[in-house]
Amino acid sequence: MSEWTVPPAQLRLAPDELSAWLIPIDAPPHRLRDLAETLSPDEQRRAARFHFERDRIRFMAARGALRGILGAYLRRPPAEIVFAYSPHGKPSLADEPSLSFNISHSGDWALCAVALNRRIGVDIESIQPELAGQSIAERFFSPREVAELRALPSAEQSAAFFRCWTRKEAFVKARGEGLSLPLDRFDVSLRPGAPPALLSTLDDPREADRWSILALPAPPGYVASAVVEGPSPSRVFRFIQSP
Repeated sequence: MSEWTVPPAQLRLAPDELSAWLIPIDAPPHRLRDLAETLSPDEQRRAARFHFERDRIRFMAARGALRGILGAYLRRPPAEIVFAYSPHGKPSLADEPSLSFNISHSGDWALCAVALNRRIGVDIESIQPELAGQSIAERFFSPREVAELRALPSAEQSAAFFRCWTRKEAFVKARGEGLSLPLDRFDVSLRPGAPPALLSTLDDPREADRWSILALPAPPGYVASAVVEGPSPSRVFRFIQSP
């Protein structure tokens, strides 16, 4: 976890920079209580609808941490952050649209990224090796991706599957179009050692040049990716939140 550092007291972000945040979301009771107090009534209702207590805790921890991060950039209390939502449910800041963000969570971790004046998407996934050998890739990946995945030695397919999955999910989230953008309509790189990239988009061949993919370091057993609109950021800050 040495790739992630404790954030400074004052947070700043330039237009060509990106900040990524790794957030532990199995919060201890005192921390969860503080985070829950910053949530809006709507968020509290969403939390109450989770069937399992563990999922409720993780949602509240991730959402409260997101409010804390955004509040630090905006210099305002986390409880005063107001979200707006696109028709497909992607959140944004209601009164600060220039500050873009996205968040994903899986297992014990959440991943958040923040940028200025460009769309962004992130995804973090816990590696489940059994999924790589099932038909999920054939159902959701493009023919090119499936061919590259199955050409790899079996021992390398699990990591490649999740590299592909997180890059595709991050791109869909960055676009903000939900399931209206099928996963098999674009190609991303997945082979070990290949630079992360959006290789092609079937619906608009020019679209691949408008986005950059970043492979982010992740805790053991996880894979994480980010997609940003425009050229790759000149600097990427990687911060980890205290439990």
